[in-house]
Amino acid sequence: MTRRPPRPRRSGRPAGAGRPGNKSTGRREAGRLRIIGGDYRRRLLPVLDSPGLRPTPDRVRETLFNWLTTALPGARVLDLFAGTGALGLEALSRGAREAVFVERDARVAAQLRDNLATLGAETRARVVGADAASFLAGPASPCSLVFLDPPFRMGLAAPCCATLEAGWLEENAWIYLETEAELTPEVPANWQLHREVRAGDSHGRLYRRAATPQP
Repeated sequence: MTRRPPRPRRSGRPAGAGRPGNKSTGRREAGRLRIIGGDYRRRLLPVLDSPGLRPTPDRVRETLFNWLTTALPGARVLDLFAGTGALGLEALSRGAREAVFVERDARVAAQLRDNLATLGAETRARVVGADAASFLAGPASPCSLVFLDPPFRMGLAAPCCATLEAGWLEENAWIYLETEAELTPEVPANWQLHREVRAGDSHGRLYRRAATPQP
């Protein structure tokens, strides 16, 4: 999940916030991320103390991955604005073949690499230290599942959605988009809304891509 502009934490705050920093790396922990299901179920991973950084609440993740059960085995995953990597890590735990995590904050990206190593998942995943827009401007590699969680109220959702259509999506890809609750996002015409979920100040929408725009 991605970084938000600073504001009060929601009820999904990681357990154990306020624990001492990670002495081996110098990166201060804010709490723990819990993997909900799959091979890494119940594993706890450190989350950095960084403004606005927090995992997607457990309830939302559980709902989302129940919807995605049949889509996960063998999936090629792209986790943009990865932050803690909660969604991409959960996908790997539940059978995704590979995942790419895009995170511009070097400290957060380093913690995500450490967490992948802790899980023994580093051979199936890659962390790219880059801005999401810059990453999407590079050579495209089609994915079957994309998690898109841009910072709130910065106007990033619509351009990122449009750019994904430039070769980043398989024909029937799934896209999960999380935005501020008051936003009605602009998405490509061939993205069909499948499910949606609200939690606090966020609104998550799961889309299924069609090969051609639907009437």
